[in-house]
Amino acid sequence: MTDDKADSCPETIAAAFGVASDPAFGAVAPPLYLSTTYEFAGFEQPRAYDYGRAGNPTRDLLAEAIAKLEGGAGAVITASGMAAVDLLVSRLPAGAQVVAPHDCYGGTIRLLKARAELGQIGLRLVDQADAGAFASALRERPRLVLVETPSNPLMRIVDIRSICTMAHEVQAEVAVDNTFLSPAIQQPLALGADYVIHSTTKYLNGHSDVIGGAVVAADAVQVEALRHWANVVGSTGAPFDAWLTLRGLRTLFPRMEWQQANAMAVAHYLESHAAVAKVHYPGLPSHAGHAVASRQQRGFGAMLSFELVGGIEAVKCFIAAVGCFTLAESLGGVESLVAHPATMTHADMGAEARALAGISDNLLRLSVGIEAEQDLIVGLGQGLAACGG
Repeated sequence: MTDDKADSCPETIAAAFGVASDPAFGAVAPPLYLSTTYEFAGFEQPRAYDYGRAGNPTRDLLAEAIAKLEGGAGAVITASGMAAVDLLVSRLPAGAQVVAPHDCYGGTIRLLKARAELGQIGLRLVDQADAGAFASALRERPRLVLVETPSNPLMRIVDIRSICTMAHEVQAEVAVDNTFLSPAIQQPLALGADYVIHSTTKYLNGHSDVIGGAVVAADAVQVEALRHWANVVGSTGAPFDAWLTLRGLRTLFPRMEWQQANAMAVAHYLESHAAVAKVHYPGLPSHAGHAVASRQQRGFGAMLSFELVGGIEAVKCFIAAVGCFTLAESLGGVESLVAHPATMTHADMGAEARALAGISDNLLRLSVGIEAEQDLIVGLGQGLAACGG
């Protein structure tokens, strides 16, 4: 049955793609297919699906929904966000050069360095907002440029269209990690990217109860190549995880709207507080990337970070006293979280690499949820008061 929501507005696609498309019983909610194997119609007559690693109807429905939201030709659902990054990287020929942000997610840097140490890729970490440094990296003729905007955890912004133009001039492909914003706020393919990467664990699922990832490709040929490679290496996601993620996707747009409104209020509150040295949130006019973010995004998201006036002792005091925010890694759920990148998400980078990236010991990252704005402000105030604010 053809889904009549396929060409609808993004909000409708997220809320209703696959609804009432069950040909067997007319179920409104899409069915969950857990079978690992499928009956052949006859000798040498496979059906649309034959084995669960290669294809699954539930997983494919999620892939199609995400691809439509990103404006891509198709998508592959993986077991995690890191599996999504590696799906691209592991397909590169031996020794291919990869250019990545110097301040990107710690797990991504860990993966890239591990591949480089094995001699499988060459790696160049660079400040992609520095046009001269990026141009220098491109002179090494990379095969793949990884982009993270906003960056994790400093919320740095790079101009996706400009990056893509420069990369394509040297025949490099560009993959943008869109986890922090989701297609509700940013569509990198429309700005020239070849691929979009997601940790679906975060905003696409939105409820902190599923691990998953996705790669969306602009080109149909590359979609098929990615599907083939995911089957070869066995990195495809589980059907139940896909079903839960599709259920979470239903509320993506209202969640993002509410969460980024809360984040803006939190950012303004922190920026005016005496105990806070600096706030990193692209929605603030004071942010260096505010103009670019305003141009290429439809909002500013619900992630931000800030630096306390004091050092690590102030961080400890804040975390012990803060209300409404839970100390935990990850992000993008309906609940508000606080993380200390230097000892949590980016600990593996090492002190020297963190210093080079600007990730200080007094930096805290917030994932702002859907709680009442006033409760979030009160909770932060408790933490700031405890650390001398």
